[in-house]
Amino acid sequence: MKPSARAFPLLIAALLPLSACGIPETGVVEAGEPATGVLDPGVTSVPSESVPEAVPLVKVPLYFVEDGSLVAVDRTVPGPTDLGSSVLMLFKGPDDRERGRGLTTELPPAAEAPTIRTDGTGVTVQLPRSAGLLSDTAVDQLACTVAVARLRQDPALGRAQVTVEQPGGRLAGRSSDDCPFGGGARETPADPGTAESAAPPGTGGSVAGTGGTGG
Repeated sequence: MKPSARAFPLLIAALLPLSACGIPETGVVEAGEPATGVLDPGVTSVPSESVPEAVPLVKVPLYFVEDGSLVAVDRTVPGPTDLGSSVLMLFKGPDDRERGRGLTTELPPAAEAPTIRTDGTGVTVQLPRSAGLLSDTAVDQLACTVAVARLRQDPALGRAQVTVEQPGGRLAGRSSDDCPFGGGARETPADPGTAESAAPPGTGGSVAGTGGTGG
C-alpha cells in the first residue's frame, strides 16, 4: 500500500473524536470593529497643537505723584482686574518706566491687602493696622484710584464716593469729582503690548484738601 493511502484513514480517524465532541468546523471568526488608525509603515503620528487663548489687556487707572501734584496713569496689564488688584498695584508703587518719568508715591508698601466694600456709588476701603496713618496726598492717591476703577467697572454710576478708613477709626472721604482724569494726557513711548498715559503736572492739581479728611 502506498504511504498516501495509509495516511488518509489515519486523518479521518483523527477527525472523528472532534466531531463526536460537538466542535464544529469553523472558518475565519470576526469579532468587534475593524482596526482603525493604523499607520502605513514609516509614517509617524503628529500630535495636534492647541492654540493658547489670548489674554486680553486692560488699562488699570493708578494715581501717583509728580512735583507734589496727583497724576493719573493708565497701566496696561493682562486682564481682567478688580478693585482689590488695582489697590495692590497702587501700593506697590510706580514701576520702572513710571519712576523713570519722575513719578513717586506717598503710600507705604502694603504688608496686608485692604478690605474693600462696595454699595452702589459708595466704596469703603478699610486699611489694615500695618498701614499706619496716611498723608492727605496718600489718601488722594488711594481714593482716586478706587473711585476711577469703580467707574470703569460700572460707567452708569456717573460718580463714586470713596471712604478711606484708617487704623484708629480715622475716616477720609473723597469723590471721583475731585480726581484728575487725565484730560489732555500726554502720550509716552510704551513697550510693545503696553500703553501708559498721564495727566500733565498741574492740569489736574492735587486734590489734597478738596475732599477734606476726617478726624
